[in-house]
Amino acid sequence: MNTKERLIIVAILVTILLLVTMDLFTDSREGVVWWHLCIEGFAAFSAMIGIFTLLRGMFHVSRSLKEERGRNEILLAESIKWKEQSKKYLEGLSQSIDAQLTRWGLTPSEKEVAFLLLKGFSSKEIAIFRNTGEKTVRAQSVSIYQKSGLAGRSELSAFFLEDLMSPSEIE
Repeated sequence: MNTKERLIIVAILVTILLLVTMDLFTDSREGVVWWHLCIEGFAAFSAMIGIFTLLRGMFHVSRSLKEERGRNEILLAESIKWKEQSKKYLEGLSQSIDAQLTRWGLTPSEKEVAFLLLKGFSSKEIAIFRNTGEKTVRAQSVSIYQKSGLAGRSELSAFFLEDLMSPSEIE
């Protein structure tokens, strides 16, 4: 339930509370039977509980949202800081990978496919991204594996990424 809906329901309950309270005063002056006053009092009390519950929920949601926004800002700042700090390393890694792909004698198209394979894209996704057929991507992948002497995607990834993990991460 969003804030607007909650406020509408609160307004309806406040109206009910006011009308029932006015009716209670009128009825009590006219000498209406006690059980009738109890029923109307219960209706007024129920409306008050409803108002309290909805407003408390709204404040709780508002507070939680504010806390989450704060955490999100912290995480975003950490992410930006990490990207800035690691940018030179990632550029170096990218250049090193490119140099190795060149040593293997890959064509520019095969290099592009190799980078996309390392990023984890499927053959279908690579075909869409490069605006080529999926069979073309598969053929280029086979050529990459043959030229590199690797058996497949997992060996290609391991060739470049295995040494990035510290021994404590492997265990």
